[in-house]
Amino acid sequence: MKYDVIVIGGGPAGMMAAGRGAARGAHVILLEKNDTLGKKLLISGGGRCNVTNNQPDNRLFLEKFPESNKFLFSAFARWNVQSTLSFFHDKDMPTKVENELRVFPVSNSSKSVWDVLHKYMEDGNVTIQKNSPVTGFLHENNIITGVTLQNGKTIQAKAFILATGGNSHPETGSTGDGFSWARELGHRVVDIEPSLVPLALNDTWAKKLQGISLKDIKLSLVQNGKKHETRTGTILFTHFGVTGPAILNMSNSVGELLPYGDVSIVLDLLPALNHKDIDIVFQNIYSTQAKKRVKNISSNLLPSAVLRAVSELAGIDVEIPCNSVSREQRKALIQLLKALPLHISHVLGLDKAVITSGGVDLKEVDFKTMQSKLFPNLYLVGDVLNINRPSGGYSLQLCWTTGFIAGDSVLYTP
Repeated sequence: MKYDVIVIGGGPAGMMAAGRGAARGAHVILLEKNDTLGKKLLISGGGRCNVTNNQPDNRLFLEKFPESNKFLFSAFARWNVQSTLSFFHDKDMPTKVENELRVFPVSNSSKSVWDVLHKYMEDGNVTIQKNSPVTGFLHENNIITGVTLQNGKTIQAKAFILATGGNSHPETGSTGDGFSWARELGHRVVDIEPSLVPLALNDTWAKKLQGISLKDIKLSLVQNGKKHETRTGTILFTHFGVTGPAILNMSNSVGELLPYGDVSIVLDLLPALNHKDIDIVFQNIYSTQAKKRVKNISSNLLPSAVLRAVSELAGIDVEIPCNSVSREQRKALIQLLKALPLHISHVLGLDKAVITSGGVDLKEVDFKTMQSKLFPNLYLVGDVLNINRPSGGYSLQLCWTTGFIAGDSVLYTP
């Protein structure tokens, strides 16, 4: 059969593109290699799906993309954060704003987002063909004519949208196929590297804090006594080390520094308080809970497991009563609460990366339409593009923006 549009890849960008193309009257088929659509979407945000970041000002939003914002302004002029929120709200999916302007479905379920996109395609009569791995493009005279499938069949169309994603979480089907095809077509593809990656630690004590999340922590990236980067945000301790938005957003810098020597991330666990303030608080804690063992003290400052672990690092026997803690030990504890070093072992690989950096060179894409400048009936969206971005809803917003524009433009460009 011959279609108006073939969308390759059933992730968020592909589903948005297919839905929008069909809504404009195109006969669309979406080809997905997996047995279900949106595998990575369903696990995003810990299964809650960070839909976007609630920054309606395009200029401020795009400040988070210092390497690529000059390309993205025209795209965001057509579809931005407010467009995304209106899209989901109009389709009866309410959202809520959390820490750092992160937007989530009120349901706290990625399935709510998946359902909206699936119905969007269903309403437009998009043909969805699963278990259909594409093996490459057919083309002549700088025009794509069709795609070949693993089963040997060929499908033809007037236009093609490449939405195969990056290399992160390959178990979801993101295995970098689109990068290979883009190279074969003559596009320059910037080398693919893991980006927004959790960090493994050398500190065995940190494993005791597995599952504990801390908000509004100040982090400083340090090498050879020099502070390279500072940011504030949420961290999560895991069985291998640390993750969470603040860690992920610092991981690229960690990866760049590690080849040149040891790297530490120094935590200020109580950035709103100075040393003197914290000392007063702990004098009060140790006084009012004098008979309690140190390991059993409670405070609204930090989780008890964190206080216990840091107390041990400060040389305090957590089995002794609070009134036995010396002034010197208390001072050592306060110093660690304000400067707790995490010693980085390594950054994790592609299988744990939230996204990958690298992809098709942005100079080879028209961001008013998402068209390839080499093949006018090929459109490139989502993680196929070389766009670095932070954690916090920015990746999915790129999918919504580029996917919508491709679907909106695909039959109305030469």
